[in-house]
Amino acid sequence: MRASALGLVCGLFAGNSFAGGIMIYEAGQEGAALANAGAAALASDPSVLMNNPAGIAGLAGTQISANAQLILGDLHFSRDSNNQFDGNEGGNALQWLPGASLFISHQVDDRSAIGFGMYGNFGLALNYDDDWAGRYFNQEAAIIGVSFQPTIAHKFTDQLSVGIGPRIMYGYYRTEMAINNNLLGLADRPDGQLEYKDTDVGTGVNLGLLYEFSGRTQVGLAYTSKVKLEFKDSPDVRDVSNPVINAALRRLDVNSLELDVNVPQTVLLSVAHQLDPQWKLLGSLGWQDWSEFGNIGVDVDADASGVSRTVDRQYKDTWHASLGTQYQANPRLRWSMGLGYDSSAVDDKDRTVDNPMGETWRLATGINYQVEEGLDLHLAYTLVWMGDMDVEQTKSRSGTTLSGTYKDAALHIIGGGATWRF
Repeated sequence: MRASALGLVCGLFAGNSFAGGIMIYEAGQEGAALANAGAAALASDPSVLMNNPAGIAGLAGTQISANAQLILGDLHFSRDSNNQFDGNEGGNALQWLPGASLFISHQVDDRSAIGFGMYGNFGLALNYDDDWAGRYFNQEAAIIGVSFQPTIAHKFTDQLSVGIGPRIMYGYYRTEMAINNNLLGLADRPDGQLEYKDTDVGTGVNLGLLYEFSGRTQVGLAYTSKVKLEFKDSPDVRDVSNPVINAALRRLDVNSLELDVNVPQTVLLSVAHQLDPQWKLLGSLGWQDWSEFGNIGVDVDADASGVSRTVDRQYKDTWHASLGTQYQANPRLRWSMGLGYDSSAVDDKDRTVDNPMGETWRLATGINYQVEEGLDLHLAYTLVWMGDMDVEQTKSRSGTTLSGTYKDAALHIIGGGATWRF
């Protein structure tokens, strides 16, 4: 992160496409019902290009998949006896977020295919009550990333396919927080306010290999490069009556703040195995480079010697594992189910309210129904379980502590769509 001098007196965080330190694997596609199991090996529709661009090489004709989803959150903070801030508990900080995706593949010849994807697997939001106890850390924030991915894939042999998809991401960032005008013993001063928002475009690339050991077993290996988003704008600072903060603002004479966010690079290895005509088994192992995402926050805090900032959220890399199955109940109806796990991007001692991460479990299920030849409908549900996440976050200069727990934190993701084949 590069921050101008205003970073000394204002606070920002990069809220992101994850809650609990995870990626949002679901984009409404049929594979959302598998908790990411087999995502880089299962090439049943053009949405595979999001996880492994090589997968479209095996899709016949022209296929279009249009999808929508709704993310419903349950993220409530409860104070404990160690908390030193006044205010309420913030309400449900993560309520809902809609999403949509579109994927297209076209078979050029027996060996090659082209495709295009538009999807948002990076983007969530936090929205606490304005007067909650943690308002000096964060009140509201959102970062939304929408990816546009042209894709080309080629079968070099009957077994090996290779694909590449340049990725263009449009990012939107917004955050809002209160500024404590009562620092240094000043009393009865209402809070000030800071708001910051900006947009940017970043680029990256998705690469993939898909190998068929037989007609029954496929192995996929995919790499997604990082995407760098650079947000730079003039923060809107209002109603700051604290003389220390005001003096710092006048002395620094700053008119902009710059924040760099690295959407993590990832590696995913997946297997799909057709056990018999009805049952297919799937699995995935993945790695995500959250450690490069870590230095993203600054804080408002002051004592008699001045105003301080803190920047390092101590993020670390995460790993993912998932298992799933598909059952072909009859020629028209297919049922999917998956279980997944993601490790936490932060240790318990480093958890903060501006991005309350923790380890997560996924339980997903869904169905695919062939209405007629050339048209499938699918519907999926995923429970993302984060459980109890303790937080004890202290201002570095004033020493005031916000302490409590997010109890039974969870996301509920409902998605569905249609796939046309021509």
